[in-house]
Amino acid sequence: MASVKQVQITFDCAEPERVARFWCEVLGYVVPPPPEGFATWDDFNHSLPPERQGAAFACSDPSGVGPRLFFQRVPEGKVVKNRVHLCVRAGTGLVGDERLATLEAECARLITLGAAHQRTLYADDENESCIVMQDIEGNEFCLD
Repeated sequence: MASVKQVQITFDCAEPERVARFWCEVLGYVVPPPPEGFATWDDFNHSLPPERQGAAFACSDPSGVGPRLFFQRVPEGKVVKNRVHLCVRAGTGLVGDERLATLEAECARLITLGAAHQRTLYADDENESCIVMQDIEGNEFCLD
């Protein structure tokens, strides 16, 4: 049985490049180089038929460790809660007030990028604090 070597996470969205660039900023990811034979992604995009222009975009972890994120344009908008979401591990190893302060600082940074704060879940006897947010198209994600 072959083992999985890489994982790509695909997002349905209205504006693939805009959403991809948002996630590049959130995660420190980069836009991969354009396909061979094209100097820029704009050059590649303009080579496509009109109906495919701007239909997809991607970003990747510059270290090669994290999954590639792929964004594809779909005609319908988001209607219900995500069944899968990303957890941005901003507070790993931190507890209590230090963890909450770190998460709140990252929340504030992401709001300047267009994210929206949904709610803060405060630590209890079982779980540490986390913050539920939405990206620029309303997809839920967590800061934890």
